[in-house]
This record gives sequence, C-alpha cells and structure tokens, in this order.
Amino acid sequence: MTPRLRLGLIAGFATLIIDQASKLWLLYVFDLPNRGTVRITPFFDLYLAWNIGISFGWLQSESALAQYGLMAVKAVAVVALGIWMARAESKLATAALGLIIGGAIGNGIDRLAYGAVVDFALFHIQIGGTVYNWYIFNMADVAIVAGVAGLLYDSFFGAHAAKAP
Repeated sequence: MTPRLRLGLIAGFATLIIDQASKLWLLYVFDLPNRGTVRITPFFDLYLAWNIGISFGWLQSESALAQYGLMAVKAVAVVALGIWMARAESKLATAALGLIIGGAIGNGIDRLAYGAVVDFALFHIQIGGTVYNWYIFNMADVAIVAGVAGLLYDSFFGAHAAKAP
C-alpha cells in the first residue's frame, strides 16, 4: 500500500469514527432526542432531525424499497470512489476521496441502523424578526463537503491543472 493510499484510508476511517462517535454521543449520552433544541450560540443549535431522503432532505420517502435503493446507490458510489482513490495521483485528491467515502459510509450506517440519517447541526440567523435556517447536517456531511472542495481545488490548482493548456 502506498503512503498516498494510506492517507486516503486514514481520512476515511477518521471521518467514520468522528461521525459515528458524535452521533452516538448526542443520541445516547447527551440524550438529544429528549432535550429538544439546544442553543449553543446565538447562531448555532443542536437540533435532532431524521433525514429519510438524500442530501439536503431531497427525495424524502419512508418506503423500504426507496431506502434499499438509496443504500444500493450509496454502495456503488463508495466502490467507484474507492477505485478512484486507489488510482488518484495527488495526496489532496486521495485524502478528499477518503473524506467522501468515510462520510458516505457513516450516513449509510445510520440508514441501516435507524432507517434514516441522524442530522443535528443547525446554523441560523435572524434578520428583521425573520429566522433563516441553513440545512441541518452532521459530521459526515461536513466531511463530504470538505472532500468535494478538496477535489475541486485539486482539479483547478493541482499539478495536473497547472500542466493543462
């Protein structure tokens, strides 16, 4: 195993551990389901949401067939991303793919364990008496977004991008 691939595997494993540990702690130690909304700062709350859809709550469906379909798509995506990670030529791309894979597996574990993804982080702002909320998310989502940002950065500013005509 190359050091580059090891980096991607470490990023994926660390993401998975941090994601699942945060969710388990919030559910069973902090007891977020019984606490309701917990204000952390004037702009950030802990708020439990069970996401039965995909990113940003799209494609909401409680049917078992839909849930199995989402799991199948996720499994295929993780395999494809794993192949890409094994072939990636930069450390940044490899680590970014590891973050995405770890996040996808973390959310997949939720879907298997609970039938929905555990989301808990809510940013919001109040302007003129109206509260504007961001999407509720979790640590797996943060890793996925960071991984996509890393891939975009690598594609635009990495060694291969510098060689492009």
